[in-house]
Amino acid sequence: MQRALDLARRAQGFTSPNPMVGAVIVKSGRVIAEGYHRRAGLPHAEVDALRRAGARARGATLYVTLEPCNHTGRTPPCCDAILAAGIRHVVVAMKDPNPITNGRGLARLRRAGVRVTIGVHEAQARALNAAFCKAMTTGLPFVTVKVGQSLDGKIATRTGESRWITSAASRRISHQLRSRHDAILVGINTVLRDDPLLTVRGMPHRADRPVKVIVDSRLRLPSDAACVSRQSPAPTLIATTAQTSEKADTLARRGAEVLAFPARRSRVPLRPLFQALVRRGIHSVLIEGGGEVIASAFEERLVDRVACFVAPLLIGGRLAPSAFGGKGIRRLADAIRLDEVVTCRSGPDLCVEARVVYPKGARGKRQGARKNRFSHAPRPTPHAPQVVF
Repeated sequence: MQRALDLARRAQGFTSPNPMVGAVIVKSGRVIAEGYHRRAGLPHAEVDALRRAGARARGATLYVTLEPCNHTGRTPPCCDAILAAGIRHVVVAMKDPNPITNGRGLARLRRAGVRVTIGVHEAQARALNAAFCKAMTTGLPFVTVKVGQSLDGKIATRTGESRWITSAASRRISHQLRSRHDAILVGINTVLRDDPLLTVRGMPHRADRPVKVIVDSRLRLPSDAACVSRQSPAPTLIATTAQTSEKADTLARRGAEVLAFPARRSRVPLRPLFQALVRRGIHSVLIEGGGEVIASAFEERLVDRVACFVAPLLIGGRLAPSAFGGKGIRRLADAIRLDEVVTCRSGPDLCVEARVVYPKGARGKRQGARKNRFSHAPRPTPHAPQVVF
């Protein structure tokens, strides 16, 4: 099963909205074939492995990281292929949380006389597909906040200069994070200040990912902003509270799509936005700023992990923006805690990655516990930040 998990991980960033899945076929104590799901629309891991095994699969044991599907989507049901190949025993890491499957695949195999074992390396399998699991069970994406800041928590000088606070090494890891998320989300102030491309550079990635999401309540985004350039095939979504306007039409002609939401305290409510993203098959979101958008995401208890790159710089100043905005808390008991904290060096910078733990309370008891269930990740290596996706 460990080999199957390793195979599944090869497709990080390429399978969404499908999960990452690996499969290994064993017969007489020897591996005879293996496979993994490479991207949505291509054969599932089980079928990939079975095709490589051919007639040798009859009477063998199949190890797979996720319950085989029993429905027709872009590809035929994997259960059909397993039964046709004559597999005798199927060992599954975890049940598929997708309501379309969710135990039906296992039940069909058992009815057909196939021996089924479930729960082998289940924790690792759930951590590998944390985004898929959360999207399937809550309707919300798995959210990581990434910040690059000075040692005193500043993301720009008082004049707005921010390039570059962190090192080239940290920026390379940031692009790796981008390549493994379905979407990058920033606020309009970040776009107005930096005019970022919001693309992946220097890393293998899908042409249509990550989707660029701009939170812009008053639709101030310039029509010539770099993030709406047609040079990138990845879609640009603009979340706003503004009604249809000439500006929206102009942005649409540039290739951007404007999504309007009822305002909440004059801002775009992030929870409905994130639910809309999941409906589009976007299961993981990387928030890159600014401070007010990040604060709103934490306030709505939407963040699962943080990745913070801290540069050995001191910027100072009351007018210099901080990584985390908002009103802040009144009592330490209300502070958001970080668990499973891992630190490593990134060039001259320090990278801190951790799982978010919300304080218990009227909202925290109900929402925080539910979300944190999907934030558990395997222990990262000490050499580089662990990327969940």
